[in-house]
Amino acid sequence: MKIIKAKDYQEMSRKAAQILAAQVIMKPDSVLGLATGSTPLGTYDCLAEWCGKGDLDFSRVSTVNLDEYRGLDHANDQSYYYFMNKNLFSRINIDPAHTHVPDGMEPDPEKESKRYEELISSLGGIDIQLLGLGHDGHIGFNEPNSFFDKNTHCVDLTEMTIEANKRFFASADEVPRQAYTMGIGTIMRARKLLMIVSGKDKAEIAAEAFLGEVRPEVPASIIQFHPDVTIIGDAEALSKIN
Repeated sequence: MKIIKAKDYQEMSRKAAQILAAQVIMKPDSVLGLATGSTPLGTYDCLAEWCGKGDLDFSRVSTVNLDEYRGLDHANDQSYYYFMNKNLFSRINIDPAHTHVPDGMEPDPEKESKRYEELISSLGGIDIQLLGLGHDGHIGFNEPNSFFDKNTHCVDLTEMTIEANKRFFASADEVPRQAYTMGIGTIMRARKLLMIVSGKDKAEIAAEAFLGEVRPEVPASIIQFHPDVTIIGDAEALSKIN
């Protein structure tokens, strides 16, 4: 595990983007695992800027996203498909057919979970998976549990996650209660992991996840067992880690 302490959010975002850019340059047909939320926005801005300047070419890249709310279609401005298209895909030269997000409108959880796992496998697996860190230690929508979920599945969101996400909706009542998410096993099968974490409100859980006991009650702690993981955090988020 490599932990890189950046001075602020901007430096964290730039360093993360450099790692993703290097992956694309070294392997133009890379499969990138991507994440949503506020933390990756700066990273996506950097990638879009470099692509616009002609320094990065995404024309052969494929992407798979960690998760999607169940019950939201692509046109919903709170869906993760919409988020990715707005903040990254529409700003780079990627083939839209090569961008993949779980289908939130599929009513059959088993069918959608199986489809997404088969899709990732058909692409040859994920070369590098970008991750954020939830306040309760979740990655993707893998919430604290008594066991690690292996594969893509439908999950009931915790009240903490609903509370954290309600700022994006008109009210907490509008936040979906379920989501499709890659499982811990799916994430851990990625060849490389890149986790970004920002803000003093993440300091406690970052220390617990990266230095504490590996346990399913803190899902992100599992990345300690991955053979190739880089963590980039700003000074506030890593303030409890020497």
